[in-house]
Amino acid sequence: MSIDAPAKVIPPARKITTKPRVSDQIFRGIVTAFSFSALVILALIAAFLLLKGFSTLKEQGLGFITNFEWSVTTDDAGKEIADFGLQAMLIGTVVISFIALILAVPLAVLTALFLTFYAPERIKRILVTIVDLMAAFPSILYGLWGLFILMPMAVYWAELLHKWLGWIPLFDVPQPIFVRSPFIAGIVLAVMIIPIITSVSREVFAQTPLDRVQAAYALGATKWGVIKAVVLPFGANGVVGGAMLGLGRAFGETVAVYFVLNIVFRTNFEILFTMGGNVASMIVLKFGEAGPTEVGALMASGLILFLLTLIVNFIANAVVNRTVKSGR
Repeated sequence: MSIDAPAKVIPPARKITTKPRVSDQIFRGIVTAFSFSALVILALIAAFLLLKGFSTLKEQGLGFITNFEWSVTTDDAGKEIADFGLQAMLIGTVVISFIALILAVPLAVLTALFLTFYAPERIKRILVTIVDLMAAFPSILYGLWGLFILMPMAVYWAELLHKWLGWIPLFDVPQPIFVRSPFIAGIVLAVMIIPIITSVSREVFAQTPLDRVQAAYALGATKWGVIKAVVLPFGANGVVGGAMLGLGRAFGETVAVYFVLNIVFRTNFEILFTMGGNVASMIVLKFGEAGPTEVGALMASGLILFLLTLIVNFIANAVVNRTVKSGR
């Protein structure tokens, strides 16, 4: 006679939950609301610019981005004839911003390497504070510094570049006038974006895996050898992301460029010549005397600049975050 073994009863899995306190729930709600408020503000800015500039975008179409003319005339009947094209100022924005990048990226990377690997702790704290303060300075201070202090020196540098490299179209000028040029505006923007690129690069360099660094030292590498073989390849994408964040700042800079550049609505690739402009400074220049039709065009210009800057910043953040998370 066999006796059946009792069936095993498997108890149901317990569900472990932690109910947050009321104070935690309130704090989470406040933080979430403030986080989404940034998105709401951005959306409202975009909606405002689109609402004000929609008539211009609808009337001009794609020509608003591709055309080079910006004029408002009145015919014999008193009707306004508007021809708006942003291409010249878009090119000027790109030219000035890339001058700033070419000057700023090497200095920012070298500064970040010094702060991460060479600077003593006391000096490092002081320099990091100074770099952070530079990022917080109002742009009008940079503009005044560029106008009264930098410009005399930069004009001399421009004369030297024209003297020795004038055979290159980029450094040629139709007349020997070097003040208030895209070159000077690019230097001012370079000083403005160095703190941004330095901060991002320093953060990425500090994330370099310690085992790779120690392995390089174990193989007999010097500190510079470690930086060249391990740190720079690891942080390359982060440097690119920081440079793009700086590019986004340079795209939208207004007052500093307005102070040190002779704003002329015309395409200028001769960076040493006193003529040029970017979208933001053009808006400041024309807004005070613009009529209703031109105000709509300026709002549409602001929308194009807003979208361009937003896209650059999104790409930069994605590059930096992927670099830090993936360890490459």
